[in-house]
This record gives sequence, C-alpha cells and structure tokens, in this order.
Amino acid sequence: MFLSVFDVFKIGIGPSSSHTMGPMSAANRFLDLILSADWPRPSGAQVTAIRMSLHGSLAYTGVGHGSDRAVILGLMGERPDSVDPDRMDAIVAEVERAGRITPPGHPGYAFRPKDDLIFDKKNPLPGHANGMTFSAYDRDDRLLLKRIYYSVGGGFVVTDTELEQMRASKARSSDKKVPFPFASARQMLEMAERSGMTIAQMKRANEEATMSREELDAGLDRIWGAMKSCIDRGLKNEGIMPGGLKVRRRARSIHDKLQEEWRSNKANPLLANDWLSVYAMAVNEENAAGGRVVTSPTNGAAGVVPATIRYYLHFHEDADQDGIRDYLLTAAAVGGIIKHNASISGAEVGCQGEVGSASAMAAAGLAAVMGGTPEQVENAAEIALEHHLGMTCDPIAGLVQVPCIERNALGAVKAVTAASLALKGDGVHFVPLDACIETMRQTGVDMNEKYKETSTGGLAVNVVEC
Repeated sequence: MFLSVFDVFKIGIGPSSSHTMGPMSAANRFLDLILSADWPRPSGAQVTAIRMSLHGSLAYTGVGHGSDRAVILGLMGERPDSVDPDRMDAIVAEVERAGRITPPGHPGYAFRPKDDLIFDKKNPLPGHANGMTFSAYDRDDRLLLKRIYYSVGGGFVVTDTELEQMRASKARSSDKKVPFPFASARQMLEMAERSGMTIAQMKRANEEATMSREELDAGLDRIWGAMKSCIDRGLKNEGIMPGGLKVRRRARSIHDKLQEEWRSNKANPLLANDWLSVYAMAVNEENAAGGRVVTSPTNGAAGVVPATIRYYLHFHEDADQDGIRDYLLTAAAVGGIIKHNASISGAEVGCQGEVGSASAMAAAGLAAVMGGTPEQVENAAEIALEHHLGMTCDPIAGLVQVPCIERNALGAVKAVTAASLALKGDGVHFVPLDACIETMRQTGVDMNEKYKETSTGGLAVNVVEC
C-alpha cells in the first residue's frame, strides 16, 4: 500500500477538506470531463448548462461549510491549492449576478446557483455520506452527461466506480512499486526491523521511487511553509468569524499574553500546553474563515500537526529543517495506514477519524524527531488515537468552529502527551495501533448518523445559537 505524503498533506482552502476542497475538486473534474473524449457525446451536441446537487452530510452542513461557494469556485476553474483567497467572494458574487460560469478553456455555461445548486437532504447517495451529482445539458435541456462524485475525506474525490475500486483494492497491494509497501502498522514495524531503517527513512525511500530527493524535500518544505504561514496569519488576525455564530477569534489575544509572559520570565506551569493550544487555534480560526490551510489529514483537523511542529521548533534545541521533514514523513506514514484501513472522514466515522487521526499522526511525528524507535513511534500513535475513540462530529450550525477549534488544541496536547508516554517506555504495549484503527472503523460503522457531521445531534442541537 502506498499513499504519498502529498496525498495526506494537501494545500487548499477552509473550512472543510470534505465539504470545501472535495466539492471544488469534483467541479474541476467534471469540467475536465466535459472537454474530454471520455463520454459518448451525441453528434453535434453542445453543453450549454450545468446543474449539480449535494447529498448526505454535504446537504445537511454544506451551507455552514461553504460547499456551495466551493462548487461555484470549482466550476469557474479555480483549484483548491491555487485559488486566491482575496478574490473568492468577488468570483462567487459575479456568478450569482450573471447566472453563468466561465471557466478558462470553456465556452461558458448557464449556472444559476439558487436554482442549479441543490441541497438534497432527502436522497442520500449509496456510496458515501459526502455525495455529489453533476449534470450537463444542451440548449434543449436534454441531459448529455451525468457523474456522481464522493468526497471521501482529506480533499480526496472519487467517482462511484473509483470508490468501488478503491474499496476492493484494500484487499490487495498497490500497483505502485515501492521498496516498503506496508499496509498496516505491523507490516511497517516488521519492515523497519528487517531493514534497520526508521519509519521516516522507509517513507522517504517510497517517495523517492517516484520523484527525486530534491523534489521531495522541496515539496515537504512547501507543506511546512504553508502550515507556518497559516499559523502566522492566525496569530495576527482578529474579529468575528463568518457564519452567524458570532464566534470571536482568540488566538491573537492569547498569543499576546503568552509573549508577555515569555518576556517577563513569569513562571507558568501550563506554558507548553498554552503554546500548543494557541498554535492549533490559530490554524483552525484561519480555516473557519476560509483561509489557506493544509489537510492534516483534513481541514477540520488541520491545526494539530502544525501546532506540534511549531512546538517542536519552539522547545527543542536540536530542531531543524531535516527534523521537520522526518516529522512529516512519519506522520504521513501513520495517516496513510489509518486512511487505508479505516477512514479520516468525519461524515463516515465521526471526529475520531479527523482529530483522532491528526493526533495519532502528530504523536508519531513528534516521537520520531525526539529520537523514538519505530516501536515507540507506533506506540505514540496508538495512545493518541485510542483516547479519541468514539468522538462524534457535531459542529454547531454546520460550521467548523464550535467545538472544532478547541478540539484541535486538545488534540495537539494529547499528541505531545502520547509521544512523551511512549518515549518513556520501550515500545512494548498492550494495544497494537492496528487494533486501535480497526476499533475506530467499527465504532464509526456503529455510530448513529446524527453524530457524523450532519449537525442533527450532539452539541449541534443542545446549544442554542445566539
């Protein structure tokens, strides 16, 4: 099994990888399909109009997550990793005014968001909770082309056919030939023992089977650069976050107080936790505002990994760029195993699959750069994930704000605690990471749908919106 580090960490816009980046990418794919020869186009037929519908979790919480906005941007040819956040509102407003999309390379198509973008809460699609249907019509309103896409977490988008193939492929090895094709934590540890290599070294060898070392390092540095920029923006910005809950940004004020304490050398027994928390909150406040973030492994959990890396740089005197690269490679190895064997989608398994997975990845990465053995790294990931099992995804008003922002802060704290506990031991522990991942999958299957990103249960219905 091979999942690239650049599949785990993807640069895009907030507030949700499943609800924002996924729908935008699906719209991109549908546009590309229209221009391709991969569908039976009737002789002389021309696409003149596009319509689409959101289903399942996308229908229930898509407004709060900005899914409609993401679809419009995607249909205008904007892509998650390159769209200018400062232009997004103007692009959407123009489409709403004109009732037309004009993506580059296309003739332009009729698309009136109020009529042609439907939140269909009554008809979920069978493949996944995050389903979308895109349809293209000619001037006589004849259906020419229809495709179903699923946003399966972390910004990944697949068709219904690809989803079936993806699920079937879990039972067999990846087609990509890599030197260390581990599909489970057990295989990862066995390969590490036989090779004498660290998890980061094995992951690097896998990546370098498809790219040069220079390309890999440049990509890893770009990921950390985007994460760092997101933290910095979040520590500078103030005000009320969009969406109607009137939740105020807190990261800047907390950061100012921490800097004051730091300069005064005032004793603070909570210092490490405070810095972790403010870094994580800075990222997720940016995410909630629709800013640029990195899926880690999702947007809703985007603060945990950057916060622990920044913590590592802040408090570890030997921290350097090579350490950050090893951290990201190790975290991606664990994230890939979780995605392959369970899920990172809140709509599929609840927040245990988002913040729980992020905390496991962060714990593994931190344990690795702190000198942990592969067994200690695996133990750190297991501890962090185990103590997120059963966590529901219940965003109030469908916004990635409450409880999501603080939940990332606590996920980072748990990650550091898990790494510390693992490093104090010898790697031998009672619950294997694979068993914990399987437990998460089973728990997600058993979890009531109202606790899986629909905003129909939990805090979403027990807290009165003000």
